[in-house]
Amino acid sequence: MDGAAGEQEAHAQQRAGGDRTAEGDVGRDSQSQDGASKGKSSKTRKRRRRGRGGEAKARALQGHPLPSRKPQAGQPGQPNGRGEGAPNGPQTASSEAPVPPRGYAASGAQDYDLYAALDLGTNNCRLLIAQPTRPGQFRVVDAFSRIVRLGEGLAASGSLSDEAMERSIEALKVCASKMSGRNLRLKRLIATEACRSATNGKEFLGRVRRETGLDLEIVDRETEARLAVAGCTSLIDRGTDGLVLFDIGGGSSEIALIDLSSNRTNRLSDHIRAWTSLPVGVVTLSERYGGSTVTRETFQAMVSEVDSLLTGFIPPDLPAFFGGDADARFHLLGTSGTVTTLAGLHLELPRYDRRKVDGVWLTKTDVDATLERLLSWDFDQRAANPCIGADRADLVLAGCAILEAIRKRWPSERMRVADRGLREGLLNEMMARDGAWRRAGRRYRARVRAQNSGQGAR
Repeated sequence: MDGAAGEQEAHAQQRAGGDRTAEGDVGRDSQSQDGASKGKSSKTRKRRRRGRGGEAKARALQGHPLPSRKPQAGQPGQPNGRGEGAPNGPQTASSEAPVPPRGYAASGAQDYDLYAALDLGTNNCRLLIAQPTRPGQFRVVDAFSRIVRLGEGLAASGSLSDEAMERSIEALKVCASKMSGRNLRLKRLIATEACRSATNGKEFLGRVRRETGLDLEIVDRETEARLAVAGCTSLIDRGTDGLVLFDIGGGSSEIALIDLSSNRTNRLSDHIRAWTSLPVGVVTLSERYGGSTVTRETFQAMVSEVDSLLTGFIPPDLPAFFGGDADARFHLLGTSGTVTTLAGLHLELPRYDRRKVDGVWLTKTDVDATLERLLSWDFDQRAANPCIGADRADLVLAGCAILEAIRKRWPSERMRVADRGLREGLLNEMMARDGAWRRAGRRYRARVRAQNSGQGAR
């Protein structure tokens, strides 16, 4: 593996490691407590177990891993650092076979009811393998992400370049290897804008099938918008009447207007009142305007281009809060590297940490101040920041220009940040359609009955 690929793989593992909640620590603590409590009464043990269960439930978030055991002596160590698919910093990887990220289950541990979701986008290749747990939630078993820039040069040439296809196939081979060692119940593998718009997109996917064994489907823009919404269900507050959810991608940007003011259901995608897909993303916009040197004039030109694309989006009659009224019950929700980068900068993180970014709220003032900082930096300053890195230093301001156009169209005092996206939406839809959470509930109740019958016998 060359140095650049090694860096990308290391960060893919690290983001997976950051994909866990504090529940992992709860699980480890509970093991030591159980060992120390043998002399205590059964009543005390039951009370403590109930307390731990309640704490874990309160901390759980959809898509975050549940507890895994601490590595035993002799097992290889895990990486620590930035997260999967996030901006890269100076890291190295020692081998092509990645070490299981901390907080993720080891292969073969309760390896049943597994689902895989793969998203090959214009900029990234991403994979999640997960197992259903509580209703609407799942435990991440394995993850992978690598920046491949499949859409590099696509806007100018209209086709995928040989170099971009080679990078993507190498990443897909890693994904195929990860999935081949798992007992998958269902999987869904999708390709988005780069393969949709390239003249050789279908030809490329045929090559992928021959060389990796993976059969990817090209999804349309409406499906992509729906999946982005489905991936963010658990980040919607009960007090929210409406929101504009957007996903700023590499080659396209999806926007969904969601009305929750009446007949609310658990499926967020049921409440999409209008949607659009702009044929512009961070890769295409940065290539058109030059991402390395971005003056304020260049930035405003990018915002104006996206403005003009949005003028063609005329949704049906919508509640007043979409126009900026009743701000306390309306907000923006962004799921993309652009908004997660802004959140990391706002929080002044020494390195990107998904646990601190996913779900964080930013005010209008927060976004304005962070954007002003970014505009004052040159390329080297952006590349040196651990929440951006060299791989995204030429893309981040193009993403911010798309965000600015969205904020102008739908003004809001609040924006929530989601470090999740199409993969989580794919998993949610597959698990719901397959009745996965019903089966998981039945297994849980069966275990409880078995434990209770065993205690009764004693």
